[in-house]
Amino acid sequence: MPPTQMQHYGPRVEGANHQVQQPYFQYSQCTGRKKALCIGINYIGQSGELRGCHNDAKNLIKFLCSHFGYKQDDIVVLTDGNRDPRMNPTRANIIAAMKWLVKDARPNDSLFFHYSGHGGQTKDRDGDEGDGFDEVIYPVDYKSTSHIVDDDMHTIMVKPLPSGCRLTAIFDSCHSGSALDLPYIYSTEGKIKEPNLAAEAGQGLLSAATSYMRGDMSGVFGGVSSVIKSATGSANKADAHARRTRTSPADVISWSGCKDSQTSADTVEAGAATGAMSYVTSIIGENRNQTYAQMLISLRYC
Repeated sequence: MPPTQMQHYGPRVEGANHQVQQPYFQYSQCTGRKKALCIGINYIGQSGELRGCHNDAKNLIKFLCSHFGYKQDDIVVLTDGNRDPRMNPTRANIIAAMKWLVKDARPNDSLFFHYSGHGGQTKDRDGDEGDGFDEVIYPVDYKSTSHIVDDDMHTIMVKPLPSGCRLTAIFDSCHSGSALDLPYIYSTEGKIKEPNLAAEAGQGLLSAATSYMRGDMSGVFGGVSSVIKSATGSANKADAHARRTRTSPADVISWSGCKDSQTSADTVEAGAATGAMSYVTSIIGENRNQTYAQMLISLRYC
């Protein structure tokens, strides 16, 4: 069982009335309610149609019920092509289902969110992204409505959670490394990743050089600009801003199929289309005695 006491971390600061304060969170004992939201969008009949997202939702539901005691009555499933309009993964239905998931959340609850579908990026508006882009997911009706931004998903699903409530999220989509906008990203060594300014600067210079050879002068200035921004610590500022505004006392962890800068894709397992991240997670997750760090390594090398 995880520790029952509050877990303090980070710097101590002097708050109101000269009281020393320090960030904290508390693990869930997972003895309370279990609720899940699984979303699978194949974008039937649209450009960029996928094949395995419905299967992903079905596989994750089976996994949750057979291995972790979730009940079908406590799971909401949204898939496109559904006869019931309330169960279609429209923007309005997804947001309503996210709110349902965390409604009346209490300490020691165990909440689960799974999304399999298209993901993307849009320009960051509040300065919490080191690369200048927010991550988004695409509802089935995104062309007539809009995408859903990671800032909003964090506000809806993370901010309301009390200390000691568990939320586990899996994003099987492109550009989903920080799709829940959590302030810390861990490596397979179990260490917190920090902005790599040297690497970012090198990538910026390479981009500028490539653009120059193509005759794309706007790309030249964009690449050089990214170097200047890295040199002045814009990534560090975004990182600090995220930790100030996105830290939660709840027990929240998010798994993704790729980095913010990468894409994800369907694969075929046992003759059926499926998302690689969803399939591998359901297989590896059968070992309930793994630590998060061990599971992360297993996912990487599976």
